[in-house]
Amino acid sequence: MTAATSLIPGLDEIVKRGDPRRRGEIARAIAQLFFQDAEKLRPDLVDLFDNLLIDLVPHAELASRVDLAERFSRLNNAPPHLVSQLARENEIMVAGPVLRRSPVLDDAALVEIARLKGQGHLLAMTERPVLSAAITDVLVERGDRDVVRRAAGNAGAVFSQGSYSELIKRASQDGVLTLKIGQRNDLSGEHLKQLLDGTLDVIRRRLSSVVNPVRQAEIKRAMAAIEEAALPPGPRRDFSAAQRTVLTLHREGHLGESALLGFAKALKYEESIASLAAMSGVRLSILDRLVAGDRYDPILILGRVLNLGWPTVRALILMWYGPHRTPADADLEQARVNFTRLMPSTAERVVKFWRNRQTI
Repeated sequence: MTAATSLIPGLDEIVKRGDPRRRGEIARAIAQLFFQDAEKLRPDLVDLFDNLLIDLVPHAELASRVDLAERFSRLNNAPPHLVSQLARENEIMVAGPVLRRSPVLDDAALVEIARLKGQGHLLAMTERPVLSAAITDVLVERGDRDVVRRAAGNAGAVFSQGSYSELIKRASQDGVLTLKIGQRNDLSGEHLKQLLDGTLDVIRRRLSSVVNPVRQAEIKRAMAAIEEAALPPGPRRDFSAAQRTVLTLHREGHLGESALLGFAKALKYEESIASLAAMSGVRLSILDRLVAGDRYDPILILGRVLNLGWPTVRALILMWYGPHRTPADADLEQARVNFTRLMPSTAERVVKFWRNRQTI
């Protein structure tokens, strides 16, 4: 029992044996005196109120503690020990208000509480206008999905390099978290690249649609770097001459299936891919990686979308095999059957997906 209780007759007895309602009434009465002139109270008077209330409030009924926590949470000079006590209550209705906004709580107290208390306390902290790296380190380490999402969406939160890396790791399995991180102003170029590298295409497109134009440009550059890094080792194909050839054909109105068939029969890979890219609207670098893969299925899909005849598709498949490999007749026949059976709507959905990859 504090010495301050002796200043009010009968208070000691109320603290020791009073029922919760009586304690709550006394606590509210004393707190009301504090609230009447809170901004002008000297530090010694704040300490006096602190010593009085710290014995009464914990034993008051829940409604009284919730009300006092709400009111004290908004004061710059609230009784510090009382606020610290309220913040450590297991009842989140009491602890929540001071954890969310009380300026009296310092980083050391918040870190301690974050390490000891449950997810409700951590979630309340994420709403503070400012969160230091010391606090977010614990939030990211101990927080569940909702805590981490809320912290990542807090513009006033600061994250250490380690916490940022952990956030990005968790974002690979959480599209909502990816969007939260991607919209942060303090996201570095390297962290953006890491974020996108582990993200599904649909989330990348969504992210690009909700960020500002500057970040959209950063996303496109990051994706280009990711795609470049994903290319197989060895010399890169040079499409510059082929692109000039295709551009000339396009300007003269001669870019079409006939020109494509000619390139394919001549085994001119660069010109064939450049023509397919121009005709389909799929970015050339993406199309090159698709066609150069282990299967010729992308050729069948493009052929169906572009309404190419089987002779042209067949020539492209033979080009895919190359001059030193000859497919069996049965393989070519199976390819023809697959091409014939391929639904245009199915092919269009796939190509639409390929096209969208250039805007993420």
